[in-house]
Amino acid sequence: MIHRLDPSFYYHTYGPNPPALRVKSGDTVVATTVDAGGFDEKNVQISEDMRQSSLDTVYSSSNPLTGPVYVEGAEPGDTLSVEIQGIMLNRDSAWSRVATNFGGLTEEAPGRRLLYNEPIPVKRYDWGLDLEEMTGSVEMCDSGRFPVIPLHPFIGSIGVAPRFGRVEMSLTPGEYGGNMDCPDVCVGAVLQLPVSVRGGLLVFGDVHAAQGDGELCGVALETSAELTLKVDVVKRGIEWPRIIDDDWLMVVGSSRPLMEAYKIAHVEMVKWLVAEYGFDKWDALQLLSQVGRVRVANTVDPNYSVAAKFPRRYL
Repeated sequence: MIHRLDPSFYYHTYGPNPPALRVKSGDTVVATTVDAGGFDEKNVQISEDMRQSSLDTVYSSSNPLTGPVYVEGAEPGDTLSVEIQGIMLNRDSAWSRVATNFGGLTEEAPGRRLLYNEPIPVKRYDWGLDLEEMTGSVEMCDSGRFPVIPLHPFIGSIGVAPRFGRVEMSLTPGEYGGNMDCPDVCVGAVLQLPVSVRGGLLVFGDVHAAQGDGELCGVALETSAELTLKVDVVKRGIEWPRIIDDDWLMVVGSSRPLMEAYKIAHVEMVKWLVAEYGFDKWDALQLLSQVGRVRVANTVDPNYSVAAKFPRRYL
């Protein structure tokens, strides 16, 4: 069955929030998202009463999330499989910026201001998107010229409710998925997430029209989109997000420092090769060492994200 979700309310957390939609395993969800700043397909910012709020705290306003989607039959210990069937960009503009106290060169994160030197100045970039040619361009810049770049739409933030009853802000990636900012979470890929709360409570948003590895300045080409996602419940458990496409098996680890995320991703990849593809543990480590690839997905969020990649042709 295909379900249409046109959200009227957005969350700023991954956690046990009330579901906006209930579906069954095997169903497809078509839903719209707003960009990281809360601007919709008409480039109008959503109102404050459409955002998650509390009398007791202040939420980060970044990355409003569509959902949650409750998947019937999903129980703690299961895996939620999300096939990304469509990412349709629905406006001809995106924005990015160089931001004060944020990005891969600052060693800072929300709530931490550690540098003695003057912060990076704020500079905004407005990108035009050619949705027929699937290219992006900047008309006004200090250099006087800016190359046209190809677009590669993907879902920056997608995840389920975390384990142990935790609540995490929408900027943070972890074992539940979250703000991984991994360009491999794109059309044609299947994202697998560990279920820790009944129904999974899938949320998503923060679509990027393009982004380089690491999201160096902290901001991609932020835009809105319509997503088509097919969800399935798999009755086995995983510990960290997995991505499968035609060419690669991938595991995403998120932590700090960066090497810890790297280690998580590769340990989990070795476990996967042993458990499901019949490799001896040390043979898997040796082969992964020689043919594996690594994507540093983000170096700017409260946790960093690294994707370990194994070529499927060697399975």
